[in-house]
Amino acid sequence: MPTESPTAELGAIASGFLLPATDGRTHTPDSLKGANGLVIVFMCNHCPYVKAALPNLIRDARALKAIGVNMAGINSNDASVYTDDAFDRMIALAKEWSLPFPYLHDETQEVARSYGAVCTPECFGFDRDLRLKYRGRIDASRKEALPEARRELFEAMRAIAEDGEAPGEQLPALGCSIKWKP
Repeated sequence: MPTESPTAELGAIASGFLLPATDGRTHTPDSLKGANGLVIVFMCNHCPYVKAALPNLIRDARALKAIGVNMAGINSNDASVYTDDAFDRMIALAKEWSLPFPYLHDETQEVARSYGAVCTPECFGFDRDLRLKYRGRIDASRKEALPEARRELFEAMRAIAEDGEAPGEQLPALGCSIKWKP
């Protein structure tokens, strides 16, 4: 049964973190943000919704980077139960897909909890001051990619980069629930 993200309190400041990534570095929101913003995508390796979304997510990450908006993926799943989400498998996925963004490991799940993340893939879009302006989905894709789907995340972040505001309508993310530790 898929999980849907709740509505967001827009304007909130990004919660701080210090997380290891598949690129061998440790990152914070400040180290990740671009000149015009940051997208944080809660994602994982095993979720069929993430697998279907990866081509569109990668396309949008590259296009956003060109306008000064960086992206980062965060995996918060319990890898002791979902072994495909272990850090070594995250490294393999990042390499296999040539991810154009850092893929971070939230082993304690504290970051997912601080953001209120509930599903994968779930997108949090921040402006240049790291204020939340978008929370929702990449596009209408589900367990199958829709290459021609309207690029909701990209369009929202382009608007945020240009004038600081996202479109009024933000549709919730839908995907696998985050796999919480007991």
